[in-house]
Amino acid sequence: MMCAVSVLGVALLTVLSGHTVAFVPIGGGSPTHVSITGTALLQKVTETCRAVAEAAGHEFNPTGSSPEELVQACLGPTATGDVSGAKFHSALQEIYTQNGLVDRNFVTSAPHHFNSEAFLEGRGLIIEGLVAIKANIREENFQAARETLGRVLHTLQDFYSHSNWVELGYTEPYINLIRPDLPLENLAGISTATCSDCASGKCPNSILPNILKEKKLTSGYMGIFSAAKPKGKCSHGGAGDLTSTAEPRGGISKDERRADNVAFHNAAVNVATAASLQLLEDIRLAAGDNNFLRMMGIARSSVVCFVIDTTGSMSDDIEAARKAVYEIIDKKKGTQDEPSEYILVPFNDPDFGPMIRTTDADKMKREISLLRANGGGDTPEMCLSGLQVALTGAPDSSDIYVFTDAVAKDIYLKDTIMALISSTKSTVSFFLTSSGRRRRSLRASSFEDYKNLALASGGQAIEVSKSQLPQATDIILDTSTSALVTVLQRARNPGKQETFPFVLDESQKNITIYITAQSITFTLTNPAGVTQNHNEVSGKLGSINTVGNLWRIRLHADSMKGTWQINIISNQPYTLKVTGQSTITFIYDFVERFGGPHPGYAVLSGHPQAGQPAILMLSVIGRKGPSSVTLGDVSLVTVSGPETVRNSTITDMGNGDVLVTVDAVPEGEFVVSLKGTDKVSGSDFQRQSTTQMSVSKVNIKAVADKSMEPGKTFTLPFSVMTQGSGGQYSISARNDKNFPMSKPPSLTLITGQYANSSVTITPPAATASGNDVTVTLEAKSSSGADSNYIVLRFSVVTKITDFVPPLCEVVSVMADDCPRDVSQCDPFKWKLTATLSDGNGTGVESVSLRQGSGNLTTTLLSDPIIQANYTASCCSQIVEFVAVDTVGNVGKCYHSIITDFVPPLCEVVSVMADDCPRDVSQCDPFKWKLTATLSDGNGTGVESVSLRQGSGNLTTTLLSDPIIQANYTASCCSQIVEFVAVDTFGNVGKCYHSIVTDFVPPLCEVVSVMADDCPRDVSQCDPFKWKLTATLSDGNGTGVASVSLRQGSGNLTTTLLSDPIIQANYTASCCSQIVEFVAVDKFENVGKCYHSIVRSAGPPTLPASLPLCLCFLVSAFVLRF
Repeated sequence: MMCAVSVLGVALLTVLSGHTVAFVPIGGGSPTHVSITGTALLQKVTETCRAVAEAAGHEFNPTGSSPEELVQACLGPTATGDVSGAKFHSALQEIYTQNGLVDRNFVTSAPHHFNSEAFLEGRGLIIEGLVAIKANIREENFQAARETLGRVLHTLQDFYSHSNWVELGYTEPYINLIRPDLPLENLAGISTATCSDCASGKCPNSILPNILKEKKLTSGYMGIFSAAKPKGKCSHGGAGDLTSTAEPRGGISKDERRADNVAFHNAAVNVATAASLQLLEDIRLAAGDNNFLRMMGIARSSVVCFVIDTTGSMSDDIEAARKAVYEIIDKKKGTQDEPSEYILVPFNDPDFGPMIRTTDADKMKREISLLRANGGGDTPEMCLSGLQVALTGAPDSSDIYVFTDAVAKDIYLKDTIMALISSTKSTVSFFLTSSGRRRRSLRASSFEDYKNLALASGGQAIEVSKSQLPQATDIILDTSTSALVTVLQRARNPGKQETFPFVLDESQKNITIYITAQSITFTLTNPAGVTQNHNEVSGKLGSINTVGNLWRIRLHADSMKGTWQINIISNQPYTLKVTGQSTITFIYDFVERFGGPHPGYAVLSGHPQAGQPAILMLSVIGRKGPSSVTLGDVSLVTVSGPETVRNSTITDMGNGDVLVTVDAVPEGEFVVSLKGTDKVSGSDFQRQSTTQMSVSKVNIKAVADKSMEPGKTFTLPFSVMTQGSGGQYSISARNDKNFPMSKPPSLTLITGQYANSSVTITPPAATASGNDVTVTLEAKSSSGADSNYIVLRFSVVTKITDFVPPLCEVVSVMADDCPRDVSQCDPFKWKLTATLSDGNGTGVESVSLRQGSGNLTTTLLSDPIIQANYTASCCSQIVEFVAVDTVGNVGKCYHSIITDFVPPLCEVVSVMADDCPRDVSQCDPFKWKLTATLSDGNGTGVESVSLRQGSGNLTTTLLSDPIIQANYTASCCSQIVEFVAVDTFGNVGKCYHSIVTDFVPPLCEVVSVMADDCPRDVSQCDPFKWKLTATLSDGNGTGVASVSLRQGSGNLTTTLLSDPIIQANYTASCCSQIVEFVAVDKFENVGKCYHSIVRSAGPPTLPASLPLCLCFLVSAFVLRF
């Protein structure tokens, strides 16, 4: 079971202060969870995009390695228009955020980190998470899937860092961690000692020899508040681990790269990355390629989301919405602006929903055509209930359009809607028409509430008559684009005369200015001084359309880049918004730094704290990745006032991330404004966030730590604190599924102290597995002057017992007609028959072809034994298909009829390297050449030749030639070359050559050992020390480059490495009885020096005439990959 925040206790909440937080990548240094996760995600997304592209019959050719260029290539070269990488960036950040939450919120939970030998419990968390992820994807709850994925990846990766897996010599992932049908084997018992004492805390390998020999699995114990651990057990290690000071001291964590653990750290990173890829592949196979990419935010544009009032007077509005949807579908089909998803939420009184979501444009047409206006009768309707469903169901940063002619009956949800808008960063626009329906008590609700919500989200409230509504919906066509950016947004209430400057850049297209006002005049001026007034419908700068309170100015396509300005004159309230289409944008989160064993930056959920500097983590997205833009000014701007705060400090965190610290925060609501330069065009740009934010003295904490189960009551602990005035604070708790909830009506707060309580939620027993529920908690002062909120998303998952994947058995293969010569394969076919079954499991849900270009058919999937028949051309010689059961377990079927297993052959013909000097430091002006021949004998022919090692230039004659000549030229500084030839069946032949002339490793000679003081009884070793002196030399070689300690916890020093004879001095406690150090020369030949003063029983002693020790010299030529 996963522990809740209450387990952490008030003490930990004080030590690791902050809101709901997560580790944010802070750039540089050794690999972190973020870099490991990012590497795996980008590789798996690339693989999936390539598979989708090839299946669609087009090439997958990213123009670069940035996420932006990956998204553009993934969505296909045939669709016209720009596509933004912002959604992919946001999806990655969600996963990174939840990955970091594990270090912050579960710091004392051993299973979450595989600490303290909690292997079974840790695997239980991984399996529980995998089940939830697959169920979420099946129900298209992709955000919930991403959040769980981040947490699961953290726990999985920690296994390799915190256990002795890599010390045992394993280089591949432990598949049993994601396969609960396979047992965890050879676990060290609780009474089994696993580590030796390491007084320095920096021993290369403290695992006991018998543990290594017997391949026993253990992990380090971690104690933040206590040094207690079982006798003889390893510790995690590090300053935050109190157990590392109790014998056996030290630690085996490989979280950070240190001089004493470089090899093990690198091995742990590599296998953790491979394990992450393995888990992602399992999810991909269960979800299918398209849904996997949807989960990862690979989508053309924001979804089109409509929230529509269906009461009796709304017939005209429904028709206008229907026409808008039809126009979007028909005009944008086949472009990058084609919506990736459609969402429809109807509302009436007292009903609202259900939410209808689909990727099928024709289905959306059918659904909206079925809407009928009926019911109602009094003015207020359940508008905010419908909007709540849309905000929690649509992806973050969506554009949501609300159609209604009535005020909100459920105005009590306004604070919840505000919290959801802030949390999701979605934009809400209202189309408001008047009706002649009878009104009843509005309970202080009016159209002003809609205007406030629109302004807070960066949207607009458009008031028109019903006959004007069809003209107003053009704004939906403007904003349903894959790369919409906001340049400027301001509001004035009351109105006044004011001039607003804004910068347009070369990357922008379809630039549109929106003004909402009842009475207004304005003048627009371009950088050259050309003007256009409000009464010039078609002017020099653009075309102006008006409908109701909306002015829409579409600038001409050739609009000049630079600083524009618009002067507005009105004494009535008005709003101004400037948008365009561009792939240059940014995403951001407010963060704060947190401490603990793994400190970092924490993403805030809710308002930033008042009285403190505001800190933002901001990712700038350019046309060719973050390196294609230069960030200038970042400021906080009040939308409804003149205040702008520019006193920010910007720190580059690497990979396009910057940390922005603003010492003073504006009063009231503010947004983030950013200015910079696009390196591609050299033009300055300006961007603005849409969602308004403010500060608060209230702080509320809670953790989404596990899934809910249908029919069972779920308890969510939370804590509230204020730095303002104490007293009674009302507590509100709501969820978007209307699940039954209980909560305290209020809490009494004392300034600076947390008050703890909990809410309960009970999902109905009939809730489908994979659904999610969004819970919003809010604490508000009795005066209503201060409040804060937290938004948490939980999965609802049915407990499952089926963890066995479907089984496949190949029954027959008929491939005798296939010729050995693949070039003659075209007219011939081969067939395969296999059976699939799920045993006593939940049944096979889908069977899909993963590899092969043939035709796959099956009998009914409901059959206990399913027959799969595959027919393919003899040119397609490999088939792989997968069977997925109803809970997401994946079974694979693979077969190959390849008969060519011989790799291409390489023969080096000539090498011309006489000009290369023996002294490598003099290599720079000289070059060497190599010529080799490549052939595939009687095979299928060489398909590709590529350079694997070496920085020179490789060329070849035609690959279709029976004998291919390869020519390689390189600087004498690059002394090794390796290239590979791959034939059409994927067999790989390698060609390797080195002009290195120094193959002799450094020599070591032990000169003296002083260990007479060491007692024979090792338990009495502590106060005594021993010393060793040795000499190191490289003979006529290139010279010793480094000397490092590999085994032993003592102190190693040397004289100058440039000396012809180097003296090495080693001093250690008599408790550390073995020493090994290595000397590496400039050609990476490795010489080792080993000595042991162990006197325990062993082989017969050597005659006294033999040397004091044996020095083993090993030459190991290290290849660089």
